[in-house]
Amino acid sequence: MAPASSSSLSANDNIQRFPAPSRPLSPLPEHALFTDKTRCFVYGLQPRAVQGMLDFDFICKRSKPSVAGIIYTFGGQFVSKMYWGTSETLLPVYQQVDKAMSKHPDVDVVVNFASSRSVYSSTMELMENPQVKTIAIIAEGVPERRAREIAHVAKKKGVTIIGPATVGGIKPGSFKIGNTGGMMDNIVASKLYRKGSVGYVSKSGGMSNELNNIISQNTDGVYEGIAIGGDRYPGTTFIDHLLRYQADPECKILVLLGEVGGVEEYKVIDAVKQGIITKPIVAWAIGTCASMFKTEVQFGHAGSFANSQLETAKMKNEKMKEAGFYVPATFEDLPATLKEVYDKLVSQGTIVPQPEPVVPKIPLDYSWAQELGLIRKPAAFISTISDDRGQELLYAGMPISDVFKEDIGIGGVMSLLWFRRRLPSYASKFLEMVLMLTADHGPAVSGAMNTIITTRAGKDLISALVSGLLTIGSRFGGALDGAAEEFTRAFDKGLSPRDFVDSMRKANKLIPGIGHRIKSRNNPDLRVELVKEYVLNNFPSHKLLDYALAVETVTTSKKDNLILNVDGCIAVCFVDLVRNCGAFSAEEAEDYLKMGVLNGLFVLGRSIGLIAHFLDQKRLRTGLYRHPWDDITYLLPNLREAGAPGAEGRVEVSLSCFFDDDRRNVNGGLVFLSGASSIPIAGYLDPALHFLPRIYHHNHTQQCLSSALPFIAPPSVFPSAQEVSSPR
Repeated sequence: MAPASSSSLSANDNIQRFPAPSRPLSPLPEHALFTDKTRCFVYGLQPRAVQGMLDFDFICKRSKPSVAGIIYTFGGQFVSKMYWGTSETLLPVYQQVDKAMSKHPDVDVVVNFASSRSVYSSTMELMENPQVKTIAIIAEGVPERRAREIAHVAKKKGVTIIGPATVGGIKPGSFKIGNTGGMMDNIVASKLYRKGSVGYVSKSGGMSNELNNIISQNTDGVYEGIAIGGDRYPGTTFIDHLLRYQADPECKILVLLGEVGGVEEYKVIDAVKQGIITKPIVAWAIGTCASMFKTEVQFGHAGSFANSQLETAKMKNEKMKEAGFYVPATFEDLPATLKEVYDKLVSQGTIVPQPEPVVPKIPLDYSWAQELGLIRKPAAFISTISDDRGQELLYAGMPISDVFKEDIGIGGVMSLLWFRRRLPSYASKFLEMVLMLTADHGPAVSGAMNTIITTRAGKDLISALVSGLLTIGSRFGGALDGAAEEFTRAFDKGLSPRDFVDSMRKANKLIPGIGHRIKSRNNPDLRVELVKEYVLNNFPSHKLLDYALAVETVTTSKKDNLILNVDGCIAVCFVDLVRNCGAFSAEEAEDYLKMGVLNGLFVLGRSIGLIAHFLDQKRLRTGLYRHPWDDITYLLPNLREAGAPGAEGRVEVSLSCFFDDDRRNVNGGLVFLSGASSIPIAGYLDPALHFLPRIYHHNHTQQCLSSALPFIAPPSVFPSAQEVSSPR
């Protein structure tokens, strides 16, 4: 392990690094495929298998990971982040085999996860590199002709092939192929983190897990285990691995788990008879039940089919027993037979049991531990409206297929996602009506103008849309929430329409939702008429709408254009909806109004129009917009004229204030004032747009200034013949 740097900490200090190999490792003994120094490549992007191998290495206390890198021919060179214990490490990913081999001369094993279609070409390419001594082929379904070619070339080149159609193999305390041994808890339970004395070979990878368990419970553990694969033409056979175990002085007991089909077991029988294999062998051939059928039975593996009496499991077990193998009466008796042999060797001193090491701590993947219910973690986010984790997307618990089957429309989807419940059909229709009515109001409004100008500046759709949406507020499009709040408060207090209007006038407040620049009582807004007609005909109760219409009667008696506008109409109708549709409690209705859901309706609807303006300008291929000079009033300071201290940069202006008996207009601002007059006001406009009036000694003038211009200090602080100001 590389020593930690003494320099200042960096963002990558939690990454575990290992020194690069300086030279190839010394040649292994003939009988050894793997040691605790074995390094390999994993061919194919298999992060879970790689992580399993690294976890095995870690609990075996290897100094370096067994996986040197990953070969992935479909992507460029990059690094894959893995865990080494609880810290992280980076594994290089190579696209070319030759480059990977040149970078890691210590690698002599490849775990090939290539598919059955590409495993032939990839294995042949791997065997072109002399440093490769062992290849495990995981894929099932490799064509038999290709499998035989691979085995033939491997024999010529001295390469050991494990597989095809195998889970691989394991050497406890040293090396694990791919997913052999299962999950980490199973590896620890089978004591595969340290070596034992029993070497086994089987065809079935699944049965190798069972052998790991049986051996760990009845002996001192597994020394090495190989699953040769279930195809008819494996790269190596039983005899190849049992001869290795025979030559290895640390392997004391051999276990052979054969099966119906093939004649590989007879090669082992001959080796025992000839004295080539002298170590005790505990053996069993699976598939004895095949004799109970009238016809031959094909078991799971491609090679598990008896073409003759010689290939049956029953015959194999008989012949192995005759040759001196320890063959139990049934598979269930295998553990007892194995224990008997082990105890015999212990008593003879052939096997000396070693002290059991401390069981290593297992680093658990967070996701796996959470799935097992071993840990719990507070969620960073909570969502109660949608769920995409299952087979089908859910909107507030409703499957997306049902959304279309029941044809609930966009209003129904809004009711599910915004309110987490199904609303009555008339309510969903009302939501859709609001979206249609608020979709657009021409190019002259501030939101559309912003979008148009941004589009003409060459910006993208999102930028143009957002620039328009950012203008929505109290002055543009934001009257819905205010109208709902003011009308609801007055209605709940029991104020009469006249009292409501008077209270707003006394508070110097505009009534949100009342008034229109163009439309009037004699020229009504058809959008308002559409909403009113629908609500009056379909809503079970519309008390707040009735109240708002009564307020309109009062305001239009003062001036024709003080009508209930579309914002106000939508707002009061929405309040009627949430209060009377039966889907909300009174508290829920109030909460949704406070959340700003009404402005959400405007934002959603107006987004349709803003996108339309973007597309329109793009379609017209309009150029960059520049505002004409003649539409701008330029008021620049005259710095040559000396002024009073602090008057630098002021521009002299004059305003006129016109009053009638009920309201006044100052630069378009609507306020309430008693009395009627018209006065000129002279003063300055400074660079911060603060109006600095010249003060007249006439008391009436000061009084009018005070009430007409609320952004000017009150008369009580007016000093004679001086200028005062306050923020506009």
